[in-house]
Amino acid sequence: MSMFCYQCEMSSPDGCGSNGKQIVGVCGKDENMARLQDLMVFGVKGLSAYREHGNELGADNSSVDSVMAESMYFTLTNVNFNFDDHIGQLMKLGKAGVDVMGNLSEAHTSKLGVPTPVTVTQNKAEGKAILVSGHNLDALKKLLEQTEGKGVNVYTHSEMLPAHGYPELKKYSHLKGNIGKAWFDQSELFNHWPGSILVTTNCIVPLHEESNYADRIYGYKIVNVDGIKMVKDDNFAPLIDKALSSPDVSGFDSDETLTTGHHYKTILSLAPQILDAINGGKIKRFFVIAGCDSPTSGRDYFRELAEKVPQDCVIVTSSCGKFRFNDIDFGNIPGTDIPRYLDLGQCNDSNGAVEIALALSNATGIAVNDLPISIALMWMEQKAVIILLALLSLGIQNIYIGPRAPQFLNHDITNFLVQNFNIKITSNATSDMAAMLG
Repeated sequence: MSMFCYQCEMSSPDGCGSNGKQIVGVCGKDENMARLQDLMVFGVKGLSAYREHGNELGADNSSVDSVMAESMYFTLTNVNFNFDDHIGQLMKLGKAGVDVMGNLSEAHTSKLGVPTPVTVTQNKAEGKAILVSGHNLDALKKLLEQTEGKGVNVYTHSEMLPAHGYPELKKYSHLKGNIGKAWFDQSELFNHWPGSILVTTNCIVPLHEESNYADRIYGYKIVNVDGIKMVKDDNFAPLIDKALSSPDVSGFDSDETLTTGHHYKTILSLAPQILDAINGGKIKRFFVIAGCDSPTSGRDYFRELAEKVPQDCVIVTSSCGKFRFNDIDFGNIPGTDIPRYLDLGQCNDSNGAVEIALALSNATGIAVNDLPISIALMWMEQKAVIILLALLSLGIQNIYIGPRAPQFLNHDITNFLVQNFNIKITSNATSDMAAMLG
């Protein structure tokens, strides 16, 4: 029986290549190449998302365009068959990720100011209201401008939580609190939310038969699913009118609060106090616990890990993964005013942890990988890929990934990552914490 390779559009008795070895997915290339090229494509997707976010704020990301095009060219079936070249291209892609996240961070702070720590109400809402999800802070600013004085309150969801720390956003008194947690709670949450809803970037969940909010949810730019309305030309009037004609929000009266606004530029302004605390033995270690969350099992690990972080250690987080544990009051480092919990912002603020590490390295003279920093990342293969590649391109080692291994890993690729970066897959919070503390 002949087998068909969908990429080279040829049939042969042994699969593509006719070499007696069945190859699946990439014509004439072994499994390593296929998996590395999958990783490359996901990395380009993540890079293009951050590029788009930055461009909306006026950032110049033209320098990464050639890397994106070259990487896609690299994945053609008959271009390159060399393992080391694939790794080199992935590192180049990671370096572009570092650049584009840096550009995006600068665009955010240039247009919206440098965030400062703020306490935000959680699941408390009233009146006529709009709930905003996604990552697009520029869209949120435009919505706040158009809703000012209209008698409509605006609330954030998921990756929009960090918006409350930006000076040019929190100056609007009708930007209220946060509702819900990570992106995947939206089907249930939106069913109970009586106001209108705006989804500004990826992480939109398709409507289900039981969804009752199709007439109240609006997509923005390319963010769309069948059955919803779209905001056109940044005109939010239909969305606002829908909020005004909808019932007042009820049933959201929690006394919970969350903290956010610890942008890396704000943290670096505290560098003297942090260095004094490190030199005085008051801060022993930093734990970066972050990443892209999903509803799959095993992710309570990250809450358990955060709960086990010693009192003399700081937790640094970003992305929607923080909703696994950001309801916990971690307090301050004993004997200081330094918070034990620092929320750097959205997933596209992940570069903040690196900026802090580099600043500590420069101040102490200790190499980054020798600093008392442990990294545990929640894994979900989307934009998380470009974040991982960015870290690897900087030579960051000893990263824990979980709760399960990325699908692109196999024996050879795992061995490479372990040998060169000491990548680890999470096991259980108790044993991993013991290993991290040494």
